Amino acid sequence: MNHETRLYLAAHPVVYPLMRLLARLGPVVRVPGLGVVVNDAAVARAVLTDERFRKDGPGSPGDLWTPVLGPSVLLNMEGPAHLALRRKLMPLFTTSYVSAQVDDVLRRPLADLSTRLARGETVDLVDAMRVMAGAVICRVIGLGEVSEARARELFADGERVVSMVSLRSRRLSERQVAIARRVLDRIGDIAQAAYEAGDESTVMGRMRALGLSAAEARGAAGAFFLTGTETVATFVPRLVALLHDHGTPVDDLDRVIEEAMRVTTPTPVMLRSVSVAAHVGGVPVRPGDRVLIVTHNCARAYGPFDPSRGHPPELRRLWFGAGPHFCIGYPLALAEIRAVAAVLLAHRVRVVGRRAARRVLIPTYENLWISAA
Repeated sequence: MNHETRLYLAAHPVVYPLMRLLARLGPVVRVPGLGVVVNDAAVARAVLTDERFRKDGPGSPGDLWTPVLGPSVLLNMEGPAHLALRRKLMPLFTTSYVSAQVDDVLRRPLADLSTRLARGETVDLVDAMRVMAGAVICRVIGLGEVSEARARELFADGERVVSMVSLRSRRLSERQVAIARRVLDRIGDIAQAAYEAGDESTVMGRMRALGLSAAEARGAAGAFFLTGTETVATFVPRLVALLHDHGTPVDDLDRVIEEAMRVTTPTPVMLRSVSVAAHVGGVPVRPGDRVLIVTHNCARAYGPFDPSRGHPPELRRLWFGAGPHFCIGYPLALAEIRAVAAVLLAHRVRVVGRRAARRVLIPTYENLWISAA
């Protein structure tokens, strides 16, 4: 059994075997009590780019996040309102803008990491990534430069909210909604203060200058906070572990990152709600049906980790969505990953110990200890 499978089993000891069993039942299968399950990349992309399958209906992400974030964030919007908000936010996620932000925020943490590795220290990469991902999201929501303790605290707050969701979740309980609101209200207050200050060197200040309302800025900050920490913080240790386990030389970093994302699948499952009678890969669906895209099955159908193999069009970055809902934060995540990976590769790090995290939404390491080769 490889380490990636162990991570999934530690995170989802019951659901993961079921998820892999579903992959054997065909590209699309209706499962009573679960919905219409999609295991095929081409069908998944067709669903994600078809407006009949929505994020704001029964069984969709809207059921989970609207009670917490309100109705007007990218996670749960459709149609003209969604496109209008996305257009307003796009200038904040150009490659040049996010790269400059990441370089500024991570300059000191990466220098510290490099120094520790050069001294021959053993570093827990999971903890280091929590600090760095926390620092970046602090900058995004308007906190500016923060201490390691504050970055860890913000990361832990996000983890607390995300951990309420499992692969089986349809909606949060009243108690979970209350807890999530308390966390996200604090984030919203920080974001609104930065928004009202209007400093265009900050993301929130730029939002104001771009014409977003205070409510839109608060909602965006909450969405970025929930989605912008765990993806990067969980992925980089898994990337390093994959390179170590396979002895893979890195000639093309971007290609290696894309292949590692295919194997790790940052978003293992995506949900859509059927709004109009249609067919999904030949299976008839009705309004109100839930479509469960098992992105992990779609991606893993293409074999084990192998950066020399290109990705076909239907698979390309499927784990970040497709069409109008392709993840707007992808350039930010990629900038963070590149920045950290470049330092780690320069030190030719190796894994000296690891421990899987248990009962988490996104499979990851609890600890991954590394040292310079």
